[in-house]
Amino acid sequence: MPNIKPVSDLRNYNAVLNDISEGEPVFLTKNGRGRYVILDIDDYEKQRATLKLLSELNKAEKSAETKGWLSEAEADKAIGDII
Repeated sequence: MPNIKPVSDLRNYNAVLNDISEGEPVFLTKNGRGRYVILDIDDYEKQRATLKLLSELNKAEKSAETKGWLSEAEADKAIGDII
């Protein structure tokens, strides 16, 4: 169940911070509507890394669609050149 609190609870921010645990963000509302999310730094970093990876995969897919896909031999050669 999501951990939802009014943003006014930040007046006692220690209580809000004690409710934060890895994998379970705290959602803050303002005037009854979702406004902010507080998450564990490790969760934040994982989300950022995932978004970066998905962005790079999207770029690669677009490049492959416009320039064509590499054959297995071409891919092996390209990897060999890197290593």
